[in-house]
Amino acid sequence: MKEFSISPVEMISSLWRNRSLGLALIKREVIGRYRGSALGLLWSFLTPVLMLIVYTFIFSVVFKTKWGGGTGSKAEFALILFAGLLVFNFFSECIGRAPNLIIANGNYVKKVIFPLEILPFVSIGAALFHTFVSFLVWLIFYLLFLGEPHFTLLLFPVVLLPLILLSLGISWFLASLGVYLRDVGQIIGVFITMLMFLSPIFYPVSALPEKFQLFMHLNPLTSVIEQVREILISETVPNIGLFLVNLLISAVFACLGFVWFQKTRKGFADVL
Repeated sequence: MKEFSISPVEMISSLWRNRSLGLALIKREVIGRYRGSALGLLWSFLTPVLMLIVYTFIFSVVFKTKWGGGTGSKAEFALILFAGLLVFNFFSECIGRAPNLIIANGNYVKKVIFPLEILPFVSIGAALFHTFVSFLVWLIFYLLFLGEPHFTLLLFPVVLLPLILLSLGISWFLASLGVYLRDVGQIIGVFITMLMFLSPIFYPVSALPEKFQLFMHLNPLTSVIEQVREILISETVPNIGLFLVNLLISAVFACLGFVWFQKTRKGFADVL
């Protein structure tokens, strides 16, 4: 039986070697999601617009929520909230689809020689597309209601990098595990719902009692959400030391996820 390399070098080289195939699959994934609908790709723009309007109405009009007890406008509250959702929606889309990646592409396992390790990369690429469309929606609303944004918003892709690596590692792990344990998809669905309310999306970390703030910072989304808000709302450069630590930890998770995937992929064809 063929042995698959678990080297971190192979992890990078495989993604680079199959970049053309990966980009083609990302394009197919994005277009295929809206194929047959009347508005097509326009839904990728309309969906975050509708989300922004609904969440703004619910939290700032119905619940009359003020961010951190402040007196900011409804528009500012909406943009703060949506900045957190940019991060959460990207992560939830990646890990939500991960358990079924191999199962849904069983023909690649059985019939052709295919670099299965790029499937999580394809899923993450499609999620990134939707994230940056949502970011464009955020930017348009910012320009309309708050004026010219600060140059720090250019750091948005950089700040997302640790989360991209973390999502890639977790996706490799879940994609493999989902082949052998079909309940994983259901578990992840519940986990995503819990994570949404246990992340500082609808409230700042400072709103929690001090004894719970430490546990909130164990959530890998917390630091990314806070850094995204720093560059988009507070117009400040995030702590470089914290960013590098997060990047290193995420890189380790990516490597471990790749190792797990390569070690367990030999049995995919037998199970499927």
